Amino acid sequence: MVMGRPRSFDTDKALEEAMEVFWRHGYDGASLAMLTKAMGIKPPSLYAAFGSKEGLLKAALDRYAQRRSEHMRFVLAGATARDVAERFLGSIAESHTDPANPPGCLLVQGGLACGAGSENIPFELATRRAQTETELRERFLQAKQTGDLPAEADPAALARFLSTVASGMGVLASSGADREALREVARVSLQAFTGSRSP
Repeated sequence: MVMGRPRSFDTDKALEEAMEVFWRHGYDGASLAMLTKAMGIKPPSLYAAFGSKEGLLKAALDRYAQRRSEHMRFVLAGATARDVAERFLGSIAESHTDPANPPGCLLVQGGLACGAGSENIPFELATRRAQTETELRERFLQAKQTGDLPAEADPAALARFLSTVASGMGVLASSGADREALREVARVSLQAFTGSRSP
């Protein structure tokens, strides 16, 4: 039996590079030439490792999800629902303007403009964004059960509100808004969140 040739590139490093290309240019804007150049590989290696451009995006999103998982652990550890909202929006303002990364959010940037042949990409990204909303909703449901949120509070609506604000902050950051501008959005949104949960 003939063994296949071992993969001759660092998959983790290649995924980091691909993630940045998708983040900066979106799915449609990220050409195979851009991706393979950034990853330091040839197209046959990309297809052998990831199956397709869409397969590469999903692998990059899985890697991005690891970062978001760490972020959400911090957010959900807030002592109160308000603390959770403050951590969530505050950390979004910081991360979306971190000079170490492209501006904005990959889960927003990746699918802002998708043409024929990539119509399912926005749905893939939306599904992944929905996971964050689900985690927030479950945390706010817990807050309601313990009396931290009033009986009439709607955990799903509160989670949807924060998720929508976060997506908007991502678009602002990708359009050049600075950290202070995003912090201002976070402050105003937190006031609205706090008002929505008042008895």
